[in-house]
Amino acid sequence: MRLTIFDYGAGNLHSLQKAVSGDGINVTIEADPFRCVDTDVLLLPGVGSFTQAASCVAPARAELRDAIAAGLPTIGICLGMQLLFTRSDEGPGEGIGVAEGVVTRLAASRTPQMGWNSFEDARDPLFARARLTTAYYANSFVCRPADRTAVVAWSRHEDDVFPAMVRVGSAIGVQFHPEKSSAAGLRFLRAAIQDSRP
Repeated sequence: MRLTIFDYGAGNLHSLQKAVSGDGINVTIEADPFRCVDTDVLLLPGVGSFTQAASCVAPARAELRDAIAAGLPTIGICLGMQLLFTRSDEGPGEGIGVAEGVVTRLAASRTPQMGWNSFEDARDPLFARARLTTAYYANSFVCRPADRTAVVAWSRHEDDVFPAMVRVGSAIGVQFHPEKSSAAGLRFLRAAIQDSRP
């Protein structure tokens, strides 16, 4: 299986590469958005600025959107999840747009949300398979989908309830960082990748 991590300047990608390598998975870090669609699984990493990431996406936005809409398995983590949506209040730039909705600032007095948080109504089978009940978050912004049926798990920070995970066609997005969520988080990430095997 070929797995491509899209490098749009989102932090230390080599730790993420290490987390997903093995079990017959050939991992490539790729900065060219056009080349990112030539893969079995696309991974959109977290950490970073929406505007910077959107500018890296921009030249191949249509190609990325079409490939994901046509069934390219895609996993978006934190900022990567937000890039699946239309736009963000964090700054200018357009997301890939496979999920209708916007990204807004957390409605909370304490931001960013840093640390462990639990899930509400986590009905996606990946949670049970990985035995993941809490996860590590590092975010100030969250997704607000137009279609709430895409949300398969929720989390709460103060009084703001927001999507912890969405599924849109062949794409999944998680607001938390599974690669930083201990052994259960790594099981979750690997199960998501295994589900994408061609």
